[in-house]
Amino acid sequence: MDVHSELDPPFSQPGSSATDWSTVQRILEAAETSWLTTVRADGRPHVTPLVAVWHGDRAYFCTGDAEQKAVNLRSNQHVVLTTGCNGWQEGIDVVVEGVASRVTDDALLADLAAMWATKWDGSWQFEARDGAFHHETDGGDHPALVFEVAIAKVLSFDKEGGAATRHLPR
Repeated sequence: MDVHSELDPPFSQPGSSATDWSTVQRILEAAETSWLTTVRADGRPHVTPLVAVWHGDRAYFCTGDAEQKAVNLRSNQHVVLTTGCNGWQEGIDVVVEGVASRVTDDALLADLAAMWATKWDGSWQFEARDGAFHHETDGGDHPALVFEVAIAKVLSFDKEGGAATRHLPR
């Protein structure tokens, strides 16, 4: 993804440098847990932890059709996906703002299912078919909808270097 990164001086320490996009992308690719924020129909936020993968220039997550995040996305596709370190003076936190849309292409879903399985040592096993992920649990097939997040803006906060950086797709 072609990205323009710039330091946000009011939120950065004097003398700090913008965090480069490649560092932020590595954090997104390596994250084991992210937090997804969606918006309920009445405007209240809904935040939930989940596993996501980064593929190409987009983030991907899955959810059951009846789960609150899927319900929310039917009326408002704007999302925020966050990851990072919960320490005060260490690590880099990343906030991804974007629009989520459903993925139904079985070839892409198969690639994503392989990424889920590989990233978490086989803990997440999905079969891609009929425009969704499928997995057998409790004696039944449980489909999961997959969403991709088209990136509008990414913010990174380097707590050690004191840099707040905006990353904008060109």
